[in-house]
Amino acid sequence: MLLADDHLVVRRGLRAVLEGEADLKIVGEVADGAKVVPATETLRPDVLILDLMLPNLGGLQILRELEKLQLPTRVVVLSMHSSEGYVTEALGLGALGYVIKDSGADDLIRAVRQVAAGRRFLSPPLSETLLEAYNQRLEAASRDPFDTLTIREREVLLLAAQGHTSAEIAAQLSISPRTAESHRSNLMQKLGLHSQSDLIRFALRRRILDLYP
Repeated sequence: MLLADDHLVVRRGLRAVLEGEADLKIVGEVADGAKVVPATETLRPDVLILDLMLPNLGGLQILRELEKLQLPTRVVVLSMHSSEGYVTEALGLGALGYVIKDSGADDLIRAVRQVAAGRRFLSPPLSETLLEAYNQRLEAASRDPFDTLTIREREVLLLAAQGHTSAEIAAQLSISPRTAESHRSNLMQKLGLHSQSDLIRFALRRRILDLYP
């Protein structure tokens, strides 16, 4: 394990607790956030125990950099912050464990073992409800926005991508120009598009014009 915390007393306490277990070993300590990623690359610990509030480079940015490197090291965040925002952000950036600093030593030991085995661990007072909410947000974010379009919005998307005006779309679909414009506005909002150029690029990227010649 690699310990990343800027307080010497905390690191000494963590080392004493963790190395009291026969199967756990500390391979290094880091106090400066800017040195965490290089130390992780060099030492390749199974588990990194990471404080979020480190000098020079914060824990969340460290997680972003580690995520880019795709190292085999798994991360347990050890933090004083128990708010949902911190927890879900850390989990979203690849941390497998999150332990509150007020937790007992047993929680940290369990976290290290669970995370080393590839399983998620949240210490009390964090709950499975929070984790479930996080997973639901991930699932919602991973949905294809195109799947949220109605049949009529897809028809309008196709015609708009072919270069038709709202009046022409209205005539082809037997709806009013105002309704056609409303469908166009709704589909662009759902797809995160801001202009006719964006709409055409989306249609080309998704090969929508090829599907409906």
